[in-house]
Amino acid sequence: MTKLSVNINKIATLRNARGANNPNVVKVALDAERFGAQGITVHPRPDERHIRHQDVYDLAQVVTTEFNIEGYPDKRFMDLVKEVKPAQATLVPDPPNAITSNTGWDTISNQGMLKDIVAELQESGIRVSIFINPEVRYFEPAKLTGTDRVELYTEPYAVGYPQNKEMAVKPYVEVAEIAKELGLGLNAGHDLDLHNLAFLKQSIPYLDEVSIGHALICDALYYGLENTIQMYRRQLEF
Repeated sequence: MTKLSVNINKIATLRNARGANNPNVVKVALDAERFGAQGITVHPRPDERHIRHQDVYDLAQVVTTEFNIEGYPDKRFMDLVKEVKPAQATLVPDPPNAITSNTGWDTISNQGMLKDIVAELQESGIRVSIFINPEVRYFEPAKLTGTDRVELYTEPYAVGYPQNKEMAVKPYVEVAEIAKELGLGLNAGHDLDLHNLAFLKQSIPYLDEVSIGHALICDALYYGLENTIQMYRRQLEF
């Protein structure tokens, strides 16, 4: 079974636009779980433009599914994650001013740093996933870091899907097989939506988890959050 983790960053963005507490990030997370989400994902950035560090503490007290915290592993992030101890920490190579994650790690040149970070997080009992591009050369070095999982950066798949879905998914199937052979768990995320999710799942049936935020929240404006989460869950039942 591939789990659906709902990224609630956009809920926090909407809240922050007015400076109060509407919508309530914690309530939305609890409702998302009640509606069928199998995990909650947040990505606290240094400027706190959406998820704030206090949100992470608040959510850690109430999330009962898998809590996944994404981010660049600077000192503040590492201190936060080790204190909160989520089910999973996903390491992304974003610079502080990035709008969104737009590439995976170079696990060759960053292997030593990632190895130390992975070990530090695992010592706190946290599963670690490394955000990675669908390029064969990065997977054996990723395994050498000691990471538990890798998360496939799926924007190139989403961009290519409307033109030729078989060609778009081909590199992902190739690296997924390598990950499987190496014993790496496999997550996926970025620009996945109701149009392209089912085909990715059909092509890589052993995906452990997908993390979806922007598209899911946009769809919820039309379909409602409960119905939307169920719609996404159905895309993964192949």
